[in-house]
Amino acid sequence: MLKKFIHYYKAHKGLLIKDLISAFFVAGVDLLYPIATRAILNDFIPNQSMKMILYVGMSLFFIYIIRARLKFFIAYQGHMMGAYIERDMRRDLFHKFEEMDYEFYDDNKTGVLMSYLTNHLHDIAEMSHHVPEDLFISGIMFIGSFIYLATINLLLTVLIFAVVILVVVYSAWRRKKLLDAQRSVRRAHAELNSKIESSLSGIRLTKAYNNEEFELDRFSDYNESYAYSSKEVYHELGYFQVGNEFLLQILNLVVLVIGGVFVYNGHIDYVDLFTYYLYISFLTRPINRMISTMQQIQRGMSGFEKFYQVMQIEPKIVPTPDAPKLEDPEGKIVFDDVSFNYKKGGEMVLDHFNLIVEPGETVALIGETGVGKSTISKLIPRFYDVDSGKIEIDGRDIREYDLFSLRHAIGHVQQDVFIFYGTIKDNILYGDPDASDEEIVAAAKRANIHDYIISLPDGYMTLTGERGVKLSGGQKQRVAIARLFLKQPKIIILDEATSSLDNVTERMIQSSFNELSKGRTSIVIAHRLSTIRDADKILVLGKNGILESGDHASLVAKKGVYHDLLQE
Repeated sequence: MLKKFIHYYKAHKGLLIKDLISAFFVAGVDLLYPIATRAILNDFIPNQSMKMILYVGMSLFFIYIIRARLKFFIAYQGHMMGAYIERDMRRDLFHKFEEMDYEFYDDNKTGVLMSYLTNHLHDIAEMSHHVPEDLFISGIMFIGSFIYLATINLLLTVLIFAVVILVVVYSAWRRKKLLDAQRSVRRAHAELNSKIESSLSGIRLTKAYNNEEFELDRFSDYNESYAYSSKEVYHELGYFQVGNEFLLQILNLVVLVIGGVFVYNGHIDYVDLFTYYLYISFLTRPINRMISTMQQIQRGMSGFEKFYQVMQIEPKIVPTPDAPKLEDPEGKIVFDDVSFNYKKGGEMVLDHFNLIVEPGETVALIGETGVGKSTISKLIPRFYDVDSGKIEIDGRDIREYDLFSLRHAIGHVQQDVFIFYGTIKDNILYGDPDASDEEIVAAAKRANIHDYIISLPDGYMTLTGERGVKLSGGQKQRVAIARLFLKQPKIIILDEATSSLDNVTERMIQSSFNELSKGRTSIVIAHRLSTIRDADKILVLGKNGILESGDHASLVAKKGVYHDLLQE
């Protein structure tokens, strides 16, 4: 995992090196001040060397100007390095999310995934900038201080640094408990994000049912749960900070008492003791910096663990290199002894199911909820893979085709149409991002939504609102069907795509769909039986597979299940 983290520094190693060189110079300058002070007090003042006092003062002044410039570089470019690493990780994580298949999103909440892309990565960015720099500066300060102070009095220096080592050991001891607590808060934070996202997304339903108080109570529970999860973190953080602060006070006490004894016995003089005090004041800064760094490491590493875990997940359905492309298919679809369920050990949705759809044929699927109609529509584009059996297009198992070309050849409109936040034009353009404005307008006309769009003040540039809230259900469906017209797929799947339309609009869409489906293989999942009368084949599905099959007239003549459904 650490190797993966270090990998993100490679693209920015030049900036990292400049940052560490700047930090090295800053640490070196901080070591100079006590040395210069000791020289002035021990040598230049007793020898009345005003020239040397002024020379040292002016030299330090110009050195501090350079130090200030380097500190600005560290504060600005160092943070930008962290931001670049955060950007790179977010890019890779979002790319990973795009690779993941349907099953991943069945098992993970949107709010939790959002926290991975935002909060977790921000903490990683802070760690990636501050930790190398802070550890480097602290190391220089410790080593430089020890070497110089050892030249004054080795025994006193060893006693002081024994306390410093005790601080480091204590910090490491408390580290694991603090990390475990941080992980707990991560989980609670992700869960809170998920539940807030769900509540805000359903705000209109909340208002429709007058359930504001109910939602406030639920939010109060989530909020309290999150606050409680922070209790352990702050408990451990309290031990961490108070323990380190106590040891730093002991460090000052050691200098005061032991240093006083050494002055009394003539081992060092007052100027040397003052020099020790100056170095101790400088040492407390890197010690405090290291304590803060430990906290950043806890937050950053717990966030990186989440990032790493997601990056290690391999999607079950992946593109196959050098697989043949499905280009200009005839459109024959065969379900050959297909069995499928969504969860291992669960109830079979399809059990040894067989179906043949001939090229250019329009096949309608009807039946009660839960018999696998929508599942069939999701298996053809390989949103899920079958458990056994196979699905073929043009005589080849769909698992052998290039995945992108397979999905490019299939146009899929679902009942629950998703509209992105953006303009109507952007949403139609999703069918073919390279389409021209003329093609967009033509697709909208064929979907019978063009006249509505141009009646709006901003026309095609009208914002749809989040999830298309500014559009009616029928308008959303027509935007989705316009995408389909723009894509011009060879195989069409409509999963109750006209269910939200009024009768007049439904007839207009049905007319357009009939035009689009000419020469194309089409699978229509219908709730309204009036929309499938012209289908070449109608399949009535039940729990045990296909109950009836035939065109409208023949099924009516049978006076079976289809006939009974028409009478309802």
